[in-house]
Amino acid sequence: MNPSPILVWGAGAMGGTLAAYWIRAGLDVLLVDNNPAHVAAINQQGLRISGPIEEFVVPARAVLPEQLGSPSAAGNASPQQYQRIFLCTKAQHTEAACRSLAPHLAEHGEVISVQNGLNELIIANIVGESRTIGCFINFGADILEPGHIHYAGRGAVVIGELQGALTPRLADILHLMQRFEPNALQTEHIFSYLWGKLGYGALLFGTALTNASIVDVLAHPDYRNVLIAIGKEVCAVAAAANIPLEGFNGFHPPAFSAQATTEQSHASMDAMVAFNQRSAKTHSGIWRDLAIHKRKTEVDQQLGVIVQEAERLGIATPLLQAVISGIHQIEQGTPLSWANLDRVAALVPPVAHYGSKE
Repeated sequence: MNPSPILVWGAGAMGGTLAAYWIRAGLDVLLVDNNPAHVAAINQQGLRISGPIEEFVVPARAVLPEQLGSPSAAGNASPQQYQRIFLCTKAQHTEAACRSLAPHLAEHGEVISVQNGLNELIIANIVGESRTIGCFINFGADILEPGHIHYAGRGAVVIGELQGALTPRLADILHLMQRFEPNALQTEHIFSYLWGKLGYGALLFGTALTNASIVDVLAHPDYRNVLIAIGKEVCAVAAAANIPLEGFNGFHPPAFSAQATTEQSHASMDAMVAFNQRSAKTHSGIWRDLAIHKRKTEVDQQLGVIVQEAERLGIATPLLQAVISGIHQIEQGTPLSWANLDRVAALVPPVAHYGSKE
């Protein structure tokens, strides 16, 4: 019996890039996406990758979710099932997508969350923890047009079992991820990486309040204090929750701890500037959601989750809440500008004591 194709649910920037590399490596991949134009372009013209790293086109198969089929009302027909499903949707679509894909997941298969946030918890609640794999990614990519993805910059890729075991299936998935990113890793501490990405993501949400590039905001001397303060709020919540954070691509969590010196914080900010300078992706996906696509971001599924945990622990997070409010206002029509970040900066006290009780 031939193995089932790898199912990539969400053929956007992340899922589409992974799929293109796997197809080029000779693997059988089926893409699922809810954008009819994107699906049609992939089927008719192939999946195109462009950018400074590589440029190529691969023939690919894509379907809309409803085209995968579903069990009949009489129960005498079953949907095709897949051993390995990579969930690559936006965080806010996780639950709906996971409920749609669940009938197509083999009994001993797994869903790998290639997303931002802590979506593994939602996935595990639907398909079971034993069928859920965590995945942390930080490479840069954007959809330019239907069927065409711009792969702008390499970044960290880490996978892990939710309970931390280094299993044979994890090693198999690692080999698969290394077909795309040779430096991909497996870890016993996937939530440390996911929370680390939340810390870095909080800084990116700060940059997305403006129209400036990631590098221009992270490097701007007038906004270093507020960005560092935002990072310290996230790290304070993680510390209170006893979650050690893993760093990556210039983001060094100890540099945002309550004990960090100004020099340590600035060194990490400089390292993040250097990392982003090497990427052709000038603005975050958050910024693209706001400025290009005019759609809702993942702010509630990323920063909102941190604020909820902070409230449970009794930790004050005024800056994170201000960033969330600013993003929501932009989603409702407020222009992107430095003034949005200024409003957050006005909340930074001269001497902040991060992790203090409200």
